[in-house]
Amino acid sequence: MWKLSATELIEAYRAGTLSPVDVMRCTLERAAELNPAINALYDIDAEGAMAAAEASAARWKAGAPMGPLDGVPCIVKDSIAVKGMRMLRGLAARHDAGPDAEDSPPAARLREAGAILFAKSTMPDMGFLGSGLSSGHGVTRNPWDLSLNTGGSSAGSAAAVAAGIAPIAIGSDVGGSVRLPASHCGLVALKPTAGVIPHLPYSRDRVAGPITRTVADAVLLMSVLSQPDPEAFEPGAEMPAALAPLDLAGKRIGLLLSVGDGPAVAPEVEALIRGAAEVFRGLGARVEEMPAPLDFPFLRKLSAYFSVKAAGERAALPEDRRGQMLPVLTACCDAGEAMTALDFASAMSTVDKAQRLFARACEGYDFVLAPTMPMANYPAEAAGADPAHPHDHVGFTALLNQSGQPGATLPCGFAGSSPVGLQLIGPAGGDIALLAAAAAFEAAQGAGAAFPALAEAAVPA
Repeated sequence: MWKLSATELIEAYRAGTLSPVDVMRCTLERAAELNPAINALYDIDAEGAMAAAEASAARWKAGAPMGPLDGVPCIVKDSIAVKGMRMLRGLAARHDAGPDAEDSPPAARLREAGAILFAKSTMPDMGFLGSGLSSGHGVTRNPWDLSLNTGGSSAGSAAAVAAGIAPIAIGSDVGGSVRLPASHCGLVALKPTAGVIPHLPYSRDRVAGPITRTVADAVLLMSVLSQPDPEAFEPGAEMPAALAPLDLAGKRIGLLLSVGDGPAVAPEVEALIRGAAEVFRGLGARVEEMPAPLDFPFLRKLSAYFSVKAAGERAALPEDRRGQMLPVLTACCDAGEAMTALDFASAMSTVDKAQRLFARACEGYDFVLAPTMPMANYPAEAAGADPAHPHDHVGFTALLNQSGQPGATLPCGFAGSSPVGLQLIGPAGGDIALLAAAAAFEAAQGAGAAFPALAEAAVPA
């Protein structure tokens, strides 16, 4: 049962060949067996999950499912509020946080659709690292290789889905935080167009997004998450629950292998991205290599922006707890606190210029192919590819948060023991076409629902 996708589970429930009770029991057993090794989950509500599964089974038996995800186990990122569960935001300083009083819009939509929200997932401090390192949760490890990073900040969501603990999860993305861990863990993820998934509190560059093993599950999850919320400022969107693969014949696709700042793409990653481009060519697309859209550094300016946001969050903590975070985040907050308004304005001007040039470079293409990140992976205990500058490896992902464009990550191979993600970028508002193109690539590759050896090897005999 743990190998089945959400789409397959729903089909089995409808046919009466599986019960949500058995699936939830299997899910909890698998979490108990594997979570100690990968440290992906906290606040596992076993009793509540089994009660929800019993109620779901009764609805399916009566032929009256609550919604399109009725009885499907789902994991929610630490930073997304779930009624009755704690939000630590990865911080040791919030160790005694009480349970949230209400669901955030993404969690509310999942619950209304019948999903069983049985656990929260780990993340780095305040979500400001592309890593599974956290003062509050410890180190989250990659199921494909426990010595390697999960990426972040939706670290536990990706690790749990990759290990087969649950078929679907949601995370949030400020600079790549659903796409980076999906790349590390061999999964599918979507950072949707800004405003497509209502969320609170409002942020100009943070969005929620699905993390799944198949494109079909990402589409199904988007059809639920994109529904409007009366309290949120984002409009939502009408998304279908299923999509046929897009006919790519004649589509013009850009191949982007340099943004113009940040680390050069590693040869083994470039080879896999070029191989993915050949898949698109084989499907009839016209693939053209693009020049770097930028000729000036912007990543350190973006890091300055993150530093100011982090400093603001630290300032909201009790004064005697502000030191209870990772040293790299303390340095980040200190830099943000020391920044002058003039320096911040200058940094934001550079970031704005970079996102406009990036969006302009994508114009004229139906889609753009790029690495999700320039290297395959780095050690589990590291704050980033370059721990001294932990945001330097987000050049291919972060500008989409600034421009509002959607970006999907899809597994496209391995470099050593680490999966590598292909990023598929579309125009703002083009989420449906982007997911249909992703489905075409996935079908051509025969990808989806691959599991690491750990997933079976870690289970006691």
